[in-house]
Amino acid sequence: MLCFAFRRPDGDPLDAGTYTGLLTLLGGLTPTVQALPPETALADVRGALRYFTRDAVQLAAVVRVRALALYGVDCAIGAAPNPMLARMAAREARPGRTLVVPDDPAAVRAFLAAKPAAALDGVGTATARTLGTYGLGTVGRIAAAPPAALQRIVGVRAGRELYERARGIDRTPVVPGAAARSLAAERPFGRDEIDPDRHRRALLSLTEELGARLRAQGLACRSLALTVRCADRTTLTRTRVLAEPTAHSAALTRTAYAVYEGLGLQRARVRAVALRAEGLLPAERAARQLSLDPDDEKTRRIEAVADRVRAKFGPAAILPGSLARSRGLADHDPVPSRPRRSPEPVEVAHSVT
Repeated sequence: MLCFAFRRPDGDPLDAGTYTGLLTLLGGLTPTVQALPPETALADVRGALRYFTRDAVQLAAVVRVRALALYGVDCAIGAAPNPMLARMAAREARPGRTLVVPDDPAAVRAFLAAKPAAALDGVGTATARTLGTYGLGTVGRIAAAPPAALQRIVGVRAGRELYERARGIDRTPVVPGAAARSLAAERPFGRDEIDPDRHRRALLSLTEELGARLRAQGLACRSLALTVRCADRTTLTRTRVLAEPTAHSAALTRTAYAVYEGLGLQRARVRAVALRAEGLLPAERAARQLSLDPDDEKTRRIEAVADRVRAKFGPAAILPGSLARSRGLADHDPVPSRPRRSPEPVEVAHSVT
């Protein structure tokens, strides 16, 4: 199993065309490729190893050379017996390197032992905090705990899965063409930006885009992850679980603003901000708390009308007022638009500005 984390040498995000080309490149080696946008992919290469008479590291080197030659993109690659371990290895690997986790129980235990509980799939911030109160802050301690104790702490099914994953067992297959588990968008600045108002306008642009994409695909998200890239190439990432699954742009905007304020950036020089909607599920399965607030209902009706206008005239046809006024700024083009017969942007009252 190989996990590829693609990176441009200059740190800029991948565009959709380049990412699609890289997936096609992987498809030339194996048909079992699962996209994990925006910059990661899983490939089951067990059949390819026999066909090309190469080991996983040699196949990874072939992909790295072709990705650099064709797209100018480097890869941090994780090679492991299952998808979970491959993803974890890819996160630790440096660009241009392949980190291998051998298919050996002792090697897997050594690789996992010192990692925090949150490194495991399915363990969020709240679950990790709960495990920490019981002295189970690392994967090694979780693996050594009795399964019955884990089931009492996090539940029967979750405890069983947690016990298996702490021991490096992941039964998840690589599914070609699987539905995306997340949606992401990024706004780079034309120059290193210290103005909080510009940061917030970029966040508003991102939540408007993600909300529209979620609603168009009939999806809702359970959590929102904010990533801030600074001028010194450090990256700050924070995730916030939503009160209820939603695709409502105003709710996403409030959450994004709250996470941003929690970072306390002050006068940090920001190079780009990105948002990822995670924990996707069909919108019809998302429970919604009924609201007696007429402003909330009015905002949702305006949002539905705006979606129909954008579907007809293009994504830039109708925008929140603060974004419409900043359309002339190259570093804050709110949406990647290709308008058809688009009128001038219309300013719309929005509950969050």
